[in-house]
Amino acid sequence: MSLSISTITAPTRFVDLSGQRYAYRRFGAGSAPPLLCLQHFTGTLDNWDPAVIDPLAAGREVILFENAGIGRSTGAVPESIAGMAEHALRFLDGIGLSFCDFLGFSLGGMIAQQIARERPSVVRKLLLVGTAPRGGEDIMHLEKPSLARYLSDPSLKGYARLQKLFFAPTDSSQAAGAAFIQRLGLRTEDREPVAGSEVAKAQVAAFREWEHVIGERFADLKRVRHPTLVINGIYDEMIPVQNSYWLSSHLPNAVLLTYPDSGHGSLFQFHESFTRQAAAFLASPSISAPY
Repeated sequence: MSLSISTITAPTRFVDLSGQRYAYRRFGAGSAPPLLCLQHFTGTLDNWDPAVIDPLAAGREVILFENAGIGRSTGAVPESIAGMAEHALRFLDGIGLSFCDFLGFSLGGMIAQQIARERPSVVRKLLLVGTAPRGGEDIMHLEKPSLARYLSDPSLKGYARLQKLFFAPTDSSQAAGAAFIQRLGLRTEDREPVAGSEVAKAQVAAFREWEHVIGERFADLKRVRHPTLVINGIYDEMIPVQNSYWLSSHLPNAVLLTYPDSGHGSLFQFHESFTRQAAAFLASPSISAPY
């Protein structure tokens, strides 16, 4: 497929599977395994940054996926991460993809972890960005003052609110946030419906369930032996960086990368570094876990 097709121009495709329709975009070229991209809280296909996705599509196909009830995907939004993972696996089966890499951002990183546990054979490598393990803490508590002040501010509309939530309250980070918002606006046609309150309510329920500890805390991470790159901004208020430390210390084959002067959207603020690090990680030989 021509690389002239990008995040900005890639057509939205649909696959119908037993009454469930999933929306997705697939583009890029190269011999590397495809990269499935799983999105953040209330995010649609249109929330992927061209500065992040397009460089990664230079060496592989990328697949941007919209889970059930998001955008133009039909059905109800599951109220558990396991339910979301079930839909993602159904989608992969439906398009005939049995093996790929995963980029899971925020909520998407939790779905990627669930998939890696449930069907490890479908995963080659994991990029887990701004996310948390099951049993993590302070996962998307939107009522806390540092987040609520932006969510309740009537002067902030659409992407302007996202800029405040995803980037640190410094001039440099906010400037990067403004550039990110500008890039998101480059796609002007074939856009997705914005997620509403019902989507948010269901996904918040999934976050609360994910915080619940089942058995020994973090023990399930030891079964995820895939090579993993964990990334976060040190000032993430939505899913604090402590959760990334827990991921990297309990996953048997993980490396942690943190970015300064950045929040939840560190991959967008430092997109040049992120895409360079991600591409090198995906291209490197897989190393089996030592135990």
